[in-house]
Order: sequence, then C-alpha cells, then structure tokens
Amino acid sequence: MDPQIDSPVIGHPSSDIYLPHPALITSMCSLTALDMLFEIHVPSPEVHTPSPGQFVEVSLPGIGEAPISVCSFSNHPHQFQILVRRIGNVTQALHQLQIGKSIGIRGPFGTTFPVDRELRKQNILFIAGGLGLAPLRSAIQYVLHRRWDYGKLIILYGSRTPDEQLFLEDLHDWKSRKDLTYLETVDRGGPNWKGRVGVITTLFSLLNLEDDPWSAIICGPPVMYSFVLRELRQRQIPNELIYVSLERRMKCGVGMCGHCQINGLYVCQDGPVFRYKDLIHLQEAL
Repeated sequence: MDPQIDSPVIGHPSSDIYLPHPALITSMCSLTALDMLFEIHVPSPEVHTPSPGQFVEVSLPGIGEAPISVCSFSNHPHQFQILVRRIGNVTQALHQLQIGKSIGIRGPFGTTFPVDRELRKQNILFIAGGLGLAPLRSAIQYVLHRRWDYGKLIILYGSRTPDEQLFLEDLHDWKSRKDLTYLETVDRGGPNWKGRVGVITTLFSLLNLEDDPWSAIICGPPVMYSFVLRELRQRQIPNELIYVSLERRMKCGVGMCGHCQINGLYVCQDGPVFRYKDLIHLQEAL
C-alpha cells in the first residue's frame, strides 16, 4: 500500500511530535445543538497549514486531547477551521471557551484527499454523511477555489434530520451554483422540511454517471460505506478511483499508541484517507 496515495502531504508535524503548540481561537460559531465551528490561528512557523483530509490533535491543559478533522482550506498560513461536536470531556470544555482563548495544537497529521494531483482534470463525486461533511468540506473548498482545474462536480449530502445539517451557508451556495450538482436528503424530515427524505443512497437514482469516468470521495459513519460502495460498483467506478476517510479511536496521532490499528495499518499515519482498492481485503477496515 502507498500510504500517501501518491500525493505529497503539504502539512508536516512539528519537530517535537508530542509537544502541542499554542493556538488562538479567532472565531466561534454554533452550527447545531452539538456542533461548534472554531477558527484557529497557530502562530508557530513549525505548524504548517493542513491539507484537505488531515486532522490535528487539540488539547486543553488539565483536561486532555482529542483528534479533530480540519474542515476548511485556506491560503492563509497557519489559519484553519475545525468542527467540534460536544461528545466528551475535551469537546465539552472546548465549547465553553471564548474567542481569544488559547488551546494546544499538534499536527497536522495523516494522509490527504489527492485533490492537488490525481484528481485534477477529473470528474469528482463527493459523498458525505452526517459529520463526514466536515473533513470533506476542506477538499470541496480546495476544488471550488480552483474550479477551472476540474471536470464535473457532484456533491451528495445526507443527515439524520434537518436540524443536524452542517454548514448551511455552504449548502445554500452549492445549491445555487451552476458549475456543480448538489443533492441532499435527510433520514427523517419534519413539518417544515420540503426536501428529500431517505438514506443517502436514494440520491444515486437521480444521477447519470455512466457517460463519463468518475472519481469518488466518501466520508461518513461506518454503516454508510458498504451501501455507498455497492452503488459505486454498480456504476462501474474503479476501486482505485474511490477514496475513503476512515474514523477510528485515534489517540496519539503518530502511530505509537495502537488505538487506531487495523491489522498492520495505523489510521492516524497510513490514513485517514485511503484508496478503496487498498482496503478491499483488509479485515475490519470497512
């Protein structure tokens, strides 16, 4: 397996991989009842701007550390966004902070979505489920920033309910753009929901992918993958052109603690982005 997917990782860990660098919270915005969007500035020159698909380790002294995907792409050095879902001690404490407060950042770590190389000039199908839109958003922003460099674009997004949809401003923008196709659905609608209701695979019946070669990028809850991959196989998208981002219980971020190990692989280092062809015969990967 090629852990870097033939694409150079633009962001590199600091010289001391265990030492957090101080970072400032420059903005905070609540997106849902559980999700807060943070903009982070890391002044240290040793911390490089994360590439699409990478993650950072976020720490608070006396509380702990958590791996969180970067959800934005920016040309601004050392500035990026993370989406924090309130589900544990560290994330609960992060939600209670204020703009201007300091946190610790290690990283960025991991492999990237290869939007800067292999996927240039390609037609790309982005498939996001729930919180999986956060890491995928960085790749989408990268592609839209260089829209002329890519072919057709399709974005599929599924969430459990309308209230759990993320990045509403982005969704509105994608709906209105003429240079891409955006389709969304929710598992359970409500009295004010006028859109589609159903799992994300129901959106595939609205697509025509047979006339052109496509690459696909998938990120979402583990239960989603097998059903989405079946749809892609039926549409004859080659396994080597399908990229997935895996979720595991990552801790250290540098392949030492073993929490994210799958057989001989470490998701924090060999991933989180993988080609599907490299995972087909790997037990417990998907």
